[in-house]
Amino acid sequence: MTGHRARKRFGQHFLADHGVIDEILNAIRPSGDDTIVEIGPGQAAITAPLLQQAGHVHAIELDRDLAAALRQKYAGETRLTIHEADALRFDYATLGDGLRIVGNLPYNISTPLLFHLLDYRERIVDMHFMLQKEVVARMAAEPGSKAYGRLGIMLGCYFAVEALFDVERHAFSPPPDVTSAIVRLVPLPPGTYEINDPSTMSKLVATAFSQRRKTIRNALRKVADEALLESVGIDAQLRPEAISIAEYVRLANALE
Repeated sequence: MTGHRARKRFGQHFLADHGVIDEILNAIRPSGDDTIVEIGPGQAAITAPLLQQAGHVHAIELDRDLAAALRQKYAGETRLTIHEADALRFDYATLGDGLRIVGNLPYNISTPLLFHLLDYRERIVDMHFMLQKEVVARMAAEPGSKAYGRLGIMLGCYFAVEALFDVERHAFSPPPDVTSAIVRLVPLPPGTYEINDPSTMSKLVATAFSQRRKTIRNALRKVADEALLESVGIDAQLRPEAISIAEYVRLANALE
């Protein structure tokens, strides 16, 4: 699948380093029983080896030219289903349960796509993504770090997030402007965090980090007073990045 010019509007950077491809496959470890969902297969750098090891691969590709090339290359391959669709709007429930999701995600849609996938978390076995290194750092950040914020908290309510390894610019064609990284997300055991209303939790965290340089008391002054903060064990003098996921969950449930 050569001759396709990468399209900037789709954020296309095609993985071309076979050593990195092998590392990614070793991290995923697909098996014959797996249903793999690949977001953004591009020129099939990972699709091809996935098909050699997985039971079935669903490839979701927005670029109609790439989707057409995939259909031509894999005509007659019954273990590959190509969905010419927008991953941000795709209904992953149509693919059933036990999904293992992988992808080299365009940087410009990575965060909204991760939040979209949260809606299907009960159907997911695990997820492995290539993302901008900075985004992976935010996803895996611990309380108290500068990278800790809304993305890491909301993902951390439902997934264990692990940064695996970096991928340098020269592994892609064309090379991006930044270093990438591979991240693994595995659903947490049921009941790890009992969230009464995910919408309230999401709004609370968004409000807190809209003014992250303020104390949590001032950042949430229109939402929760100091007495309520202290009743759930939160020090009102701390900044939002110092509050743990469990503490945000307790506060959200108290607001409910």
